[in-house]
Amino acid sequence: MSSNKKGKRSFHYNKSVLFQLLILTFLSCQQRDSWIRKSDMPTARMGHATCVANGKIYVIGGYPIADAPGLTTVEVYDPSTDTWTTKAPMPTGRRQLAASVVNGKIYAIGGYVNKGQPGLATVEEYDPTMDAWTKKVDMPTPRLGLATSVVDGIIYAMGGGSKVRYPLHSVEAYDPKTDTWTKKSDMLTARYFLATSVVNNKIYAIGGSFGSPNQILSSVEEYDPATDTWTKKAEMSTKRFGPAACVMDGKIYAISGAAGYDVLPIIEKYDQAANTWISLPNMPIPRAASACVINSKIYYIGGALTVKPPHPSVSTVEEYTPSE
Repeated sequence: MSSNKKGKRSFHYNKSVLFQLLILTFLSCQQRDSWIRKSDMPTARMGHATCVANGKIYVIGGYPIADAPGLTTVEVYDPSTDTWTTKAPMPTGRRQLAASVVNGKIYAIGGYVNKGQPGLATVEEYDPTMDAWTKKVDMPTPRLGLATSVVDGIIYAMGGGSKVRYPLHSVEAYDPKTDTWTKKSDMLTARYFLATSVVNNKIYAIGGSFGSPNQILSSVEEYDPATDTWTKKAEMSTKRFGPAACVMDGKIYAISGAAGYDVLPIIEKYDQAANTWISLPNMPIPRAASACVINSKIYYIGGALTVKPPHPSVSTVEEYTPSE
């Protein structure tokens, strides 16, 4: 056989091997970028708050359908057993509230009771060990659709609205040790139905709305609690209100959210060091929900498939493992 024929056969063989390797790599990436259905939450709801305490996800308040009052319901998901447990109800039923954890205790903050009503200043503390709630001092500024994040044991309540379509710049800091609030520098952009996340002791305010469902934001602002200052950062590629945001491996994942009445399948990842957003594969079934991270997996919980009234909620829970 001529050396030329051997060379062609070798070339075709190498191309075949390379193609198979590319396919295996692609499939491997696809397997890592997965959405796995988990046990449904007992109570279908949207506009709820979620947080992680002692390796479990607490889902608090929310509402089942557009004109329904806020729920007092508290349910806990254990990823290790894929099971749900009902806990002591929150004293004040509310929707579009926020929740954060400090020293193992959960603080449910703000929200509102029902459609058309003003925001609340209510703060209630939940002790998972005692399965009991305690009333705390009110937040200075009543608000709904706010977001909260924790840095060095202090809870920062950001944005929200005095009522729907009345967004706020306000930032207030709560110290659970002293049960006191302190006024901080306003956000650069008034917004409600935003998301916040913490990376390297900086808080990032992401997306939201400054009015109607069509007045939405892609803007991102970084807050430094050490200097009480705000800085504009790279914008998301997609404007949206009500995105879910969580941090995994030092990167912020902004998931879904809505534009107008449409729920978006968009997922973007933010790299703080590079100040860049990267688009990730769309979620298979878009819904506006909430997200928490445990053991390098994102749990996407409840929500709604549309924000157009009566926008009934769902009880769906999915475990999301990103490909990048």
